[in-house]
Amino acid sequence: MATEAHGETTGLVFHPMDQFIVRPLFGDGPVHWYTPTNVTLWLMLAVLVIWVLFVAGTSGRALIPTRVQSMAELTYGMVHKMVEDVTGKDGLKYFPYVFTLFCFILFANLLGLLPKSFSTTSHIAVTAVLALFVFLGVTILGFVKNGAHFLELFWVKSAPLALRPVLAIIELISYFVRPVSHSIRLAGNIMAGHAVIKVFAAFAAVLAIAPISILAIVGMYGLEVLVCVIQAYVFTILTCVYLKDALHPAH
Repeated sequence: MATEAHGETTGLVFHPMDQFIVRPLFGDGPVHWYTPTNVTLWLMLAVLVIWVLFVAGTSGRALIPTRVQSMAELTYGMVHKMVEDVTGKDGLKYFPYVFTLFCFILFANLLGLLPKSFSTTSHIAVTAVLALFVFLGVTILGFVKNGAHFLELFWVKSAPLALRPVLAIIELISYFVRPVSHSIRLAGNIMAGHAVIKVFAAFAAVLAIAPISILAIVGMYGLEVLVCVIQAYVFTILTCVYLKDALHPAH
């Protein structure tokens, strides 16, 4: 909304990216690596919600499941089937890690939609750590399981012999780009959605377009809920694909 200060008219001022600023929980001092911040708080809350749903919520193991137990069982079954379908029976031993990864990203995404919350997965520092653990894990696993045969992942035997060295370089580059694309995809989608919602919320203060902005916010909010689930699914299924490459590297 336009305001007048010292005889000058200023337009609507808002900062949609301010919601992503990392701030200390106590005081206003600088943020060090050991400083408890809003990121720390909401990461811990995500872990707490997962514990409540999958540990406390299923502790009774009722024959007729409660809503919480049903939700936990459906999530468990979906991720279990994803791991088995993509990686095969060999990959099921790594299901606990993949399942934990999915749940953490899903609830971190969803908690970021609460009013006055902080979206931890909008920060590349968070998503890059998750992606780097996946990258290092599958790379180490690939060499442990297959030894030097893991390098067959980069050697396309079905291609003409003259093209194989070129394709090997391309495959090698794309392999090391994996953690970058893996992390940026998640952080970028979450950040973009939250920024758009903030923009529409700011325009809602302008009476002339307030109804349109409110409808747009509702629509964007519903879309963001879908994006939160999809991005958790995409991150997890890519992890399964990378795991399959480590277990069965040959083209």
